[in-house]
Amino acid sequence: MRDVVFTRQSGWIPSVIREDGELGLMLGAGADANHEPRTFTFSISEAHLAVIRKDLARHLLLWSAVLPLCDAAGTRGGLDADAAVALLDPILLAAPADVDAFFRRIRWDRSRLIAHGADIGLLERGQVCAAMRAATETSNEKRAQEDHADRRRAERGSVLGALDAALLRYTGQYLHGATVPKRMPDAVDPALLPAVRRVIATAEQACAGMRIGRDPRRGKRATDRRDWDRMESTVEAAVRRAHPELVDDAVRTVSFLMCSEAAGRSKNALVEDDEDAADHRAGFGGSARKPALSFTDDKGVEKKWLRDGPCTAAAEFWEFVGDRCAADNEVFTIEDEEMGEGIQLHFYADSIARITTLREGVGMSDPEYRVEYGLVDGIAGYRKLVSAFVRGGCAALEQHGPWISDVAEFERARRRRDAR
Repeated sequence: MRDVVFTRQSGWIPSVIREDGELGLMLGAGADANHEPRTFTFSISEAHLAVIRKDLARHLLLWSAVLPLCDAAGTRGGLDADAAVALLDPILLAAPADVDAFFRRIRWDRSRLIAHGADIGLLERGQVCAAMRAATETSNEKRAQEDHADRRRAERGSVLGALDAALLRYTGQYLHGATVPKRMPDAVDPALLPAVRRVIATAEQACAGMRIGRDPRRGKRATDRRDWDRMESTVEAAVRRAHPELVDDAVRTVSFLMCSEAAGRSKNALVEDDEDAADHRAGFGGSARKPALSFTDDKGVEKKWLRDGPCTAAAEFWEFVGDRCAADNEVFTIEDEEMGEGIQLHFYADSIARITTLREGVGMSDPEYRVEYGLVDGIAGYRKLVSAFVRGGCAALEQHGPWISDVAEFERARRRRDAR
């Protein structure tokens, strides 16, 4: 039969139990293969119980020292009970100086002590007993997480100043740099908030008017990496000029915020050319010169666009690409059957072909086509070319050349471009 002899209000701090007449310390730590929490127990004496009852600091120090043994047990191994028992006297019964010396020789869980109020400076100097004088029974896990984040930064040589830390808290990235940033003014010390807002204003002014468009080649909600990089470098340069005292982590979190917000604004918008969209809103139907177009992919899937539909041709084509584009499906075609012309987009090669029918097939003869190739500069280049074609056909693409009809010559031009 198991009886709880002593426990603290915080349920995770190890409890003292009596089982079959023997005292033991019981704690939960880690998880088994099914992700269920594991429980470990090892024997203690009445003298140890007396210290645990009256001395929270020693109780927490013991917990900190036992946790690495629990970690070593893994998901199914047993606790090294002899090693656990060997911790009892040096931590619970020894003089403070001896406890400090003991902790310099063993592994212990720093985060547990910091979560329960340990003085970080004293811990750094190896004075664990003195560090625990202000220990609290309740834990503050965020304090331990922030300490872990600070140590990771210190390993990279980055030490935060007060404004640096405030900016990271404002964007919600103090703990995890990969977290999507957002504006959290309540997380910042009110005395530092005006300075934080001045930095944010610098960034907003730097990227005013810039956009981060979508890149349907990478998915329906994917962003244009070039747009992102351009805004990121613009913001970072401006912030570094205006606030040279900021460390890289702080500068990056501000640029990440600006880019993330810009990308968020475009994620649910249709991908279309501004001029084409303006025509559509003005009542010209968008792509007014084209009554109908057909879109196809490399898998033979086809979609028709009609001028009286709710979307512009460009917007509907890019939605089609976002739905269908994949690693094995990177060739898309727009065809105007009535005019006998079309374009073929080769996303895998950043290139495009414009195709014009010179002679329709008659009887047994095949139609004759003129095929010309051009290089494309990223998704922004593709958007311009698609918009030009749906508005004015192959003739409207002339200004976006050069166009090369010789395949071998085009391949040489493409290799030169890729080499650069």
